[in-house]
This record gives sequence, C-alpha cells and structure tokens, in this order.
Amino acid sequence: MPDPISPHPGAPQPPPLQNLFAAPPTRRLRVVVADDNPVVRAGLTALLSGRADIEVVAEAADGRQAYEAAHQHRPDVVLLDVRMPGVDGISALPYLVQIAPVVMLTYSRESEIVQEALRRGAGGYLVHGEFTADQLVDAVRDIKEGRAHFTPTAAGALLAQLRRDPAPAPTGPLPDGLGQSSSATAYGISTSAKPYTQPQQGMPAVPLQPPVATPVPIPPENLSQVQPHVGQSSSEWTSGRPAAPDRSRFQLSTREAEIMDLIASGMNNQQIAATCFISEKTVKNHINRIFAKLHSTSRAEAAAKWIGTAPDSHRGLG
Repeated sequence: MPDPISPHPGAPQPPPLQNLFAAPPTRRLRVVVADDNPVVRAGLTALLSGRADIEVVAEAADGRQAYEAAHQHRPDVVLLDVRMPGVDGISALPYLVQIAPVVMLTYSRESEIVQEALRRGAGGYLVHGEFTADQLVDAVRDIKEGRAHFTPTAAGALLAQLRRDPAPAPTGPLPDGLGQSSSATAYGISTSAKPYTQPQQGMPAVPLQPPVATPVPIPPENLSQVQPHVGQSSSEWTSGRPAAPDRSRFQLSTREAEIMDLIASGMNNQQIAATCFISEKTVKNHINRIFAKLHSTSRAEAAAKWIGTAPDSHRGLG
C-alpha cells in the first residue's frame, strides 16, 4: 500500500525548497557605446562588459549609428563621443536623450562644447584622462538613477556658465527676516521636476529630424576646429575621489606623453608627425620607447592603458 502522504508517481514534483527563497536575478544595465575611435570603443566595451551588472548591447561609430542602436535596443545609458564623422555627438544628442540618459565621454574639453552638451540634455560629461575605470562604472550606474557626473574640466565649464550672469549684489545691512522661508519656491526653484522615465517599448520609430524646438547650435566651424586632447589633470572629481590613473608610473618624457595622447586620440604616424613638427621616423622611435615603457605590443593596448580602460590600468605594471 503506498504511503498516504507521498505524491502520486505521476504528479508534478514541487520545486526544491531553496528555490522558493532565491532572490530574482538582477537586470543588467544595458549600454550603447558611441565613439568613432575603434580602440576607445573596444576598451570601453571590455571595461564595462567585465562588470556583472552591466551589458554593452551595441557599439556605434557616429551619431546616426548611435541613434539607430539606441532606438533598436532601448538601452539604459548611452556613452557618446562629441567629435565623430557624419552626425556628430552634439547634433545627435537631443534625439538620443528622448530614448535614454546620455553621458558625454570625450576628449573635447572646450567650455562651449560642454555647455552646449548640457543645454541639449546630457546627463553627465566626462573628459578622457580625468577619471578612473571605477569612476566611469559608477557614472554609468548613477546616470541611470538620475545622478549627474562631471569631471573637473566639465564642472569648471558649468560653473563658468552659472557665473556668467551673477545675481545682483545686495547693498546695505543684512535685512531682518532674511532666510526665514524654508520653501524652495522662495528662490524660484520648481519642485515639480520628475525623474527620467524611459519611453515605452512600443513607440514607433522616429526619423532623425530636427525637434520642434531646435537647440541653439554650435557653429560648424567651431566643431571642425576642435582638436582631441587627452587631459593629464591631477584634479579631483567634484565628489572628492581620486582622478585619473597615475601615469607617472609609465615614466614617459614630456614628448612621449604628448605622442601617447595623440595615439589615444586615433592619429596615425603621419598625422602625429605633422602635429608635432617631427619626422615619421622620429615618431616611430618615440612609439617604440613608449611601447616598452607601457609593456604594450600594439597601439590599441597602449591606448587602453593610457586612458585607463585596460583591465590592469590601475594596478602596477608587473
């Protein structure tokens, strides 16, 4: 006679007890990386994909590809370069922010570019060379939650913009009753702002056309004249955390550091020679010494270490 408390042999078996209490899997942050430099794209993808909670769902080489990738994949965050062929990052920005929060991740440090990016909706602005790998990951996570991140150059540009039209200086003695109102509306600050919400998945495709309220554009000649430059700032983040990787450990000379900046920006030997007013043979000699000091065998590997996207960028050279 079968045991009365045993289930029928053909009945479905209950799940194991431990599964009843298992936490549901955490959804990973989905990221689109847009940069025309394949070395930078590859480095960023490798860095972010190495984190358990982040997934790079697409890469793009210009603003149009970034828009198409964002529209297709509906990411949580877009990392966007400024200077790209075809549709540049600044031009694509107001369309991308309608899909997902956007962080500018670029070599461009001009205050006009920073301010225009913020006017067009960027949720953060990071200049290569002014942040560590961990700080980049923190920025990606925080931007999704609506917390902005700026490296020192961008923060300085934002501060300059705010100070451009200062409030009129008061005159006379401190009045009675000053500061008694605790309401934010006393300073004309709206409390009705809502956090970023991603559009519904079922939204139809929107062609890349100017929005109804076209942002104030940057003159094309200014965009074309911006030269990429990797900052070697020793400044700190506005949050007080350490800034860029310590490049002093590479022991590059001033000229070698300048050439390494240009390599990381995507220039070839001929372009570097023209920029530095030296011969291509001299450039090759400098690069050979740079590779030896960075323990690298390729431009991609050296650039990844220099800008801090290589997995071992913040450890000793070993």
